[in-house]
Amino acid sequence: MATDGSHTVTEIPVKDVALEGELSVPSESTGLVLFAHGSGSSRHSPRNNFVAETLREHGLGTLLFDLLTEAEDQDRENRFDIPLLTDRLVETTEWVRDRPETSDHSIGYFGASTGAAAALRGAAQLMTEIDAVVSRGGRVDMAIESVDVTAPTLLIVGGEDDSVLELNREVHDALSSEKDLRVVDGAGHLFEGPGELEAVADHAADWFTGHLE
Repeated sequence: MATDGSHTVTEIPVKDVALEGELSVPSESTGLVLFAHGSGSSRHSPRNNFVAETLREHGLGTLLFDLLTEAEDQDRENRFDIPLLTDRLVETTEWVRDRPETSDHSIGYFGASTGAAAALRGAAQLMTEIDAVVSRGGRVDMAIESVDVTAPTLLIVGGEDDSVLELNREVHDALSSEKDLRVVDGAGHLFEGPGELEAVADHAADWFTGHLE
């Protein structure tokens, strides 16, 4: 384990493997956001790191971690094994709860692409233990059986990401928790245009700061 101020590079034990993670806990933070990355992505995702930096600027802690080991990620099927990814997210949440510096933090999930399905399923499984969920371009349809989520849930989708936008609208309508759907005009699935990722980060920061206390 290596530490740089409030930034800790660590291994997270889950069942018979260890996942690589980067935990950042600003002083006086009361909320912590766990990032569930999409298929083929990792804790090094530049998009999620950009969002995480924005959240830290708003006083929130972040945990970026790999849902799969390097060996597991070589098998493409693992990237779409939503039950496996959900189990890893839930186990990591328990690990966070056992750490003294984060044990009393409110917990939020930020999920991207297939990671958003794991975030919704994990929030449904843990119920009141999760205080907020944000999805970016999420394949939330892959967690349609988990629409009984109780945590306030924000869905962020690009206006030009037509198929994913339609799927998110359907899930948004089915959610019974506090919810919102925010569309970033002109953005595609990866939010690569000028100001688009900034809009995602601002929406996420607004949602998490309003619900993680």
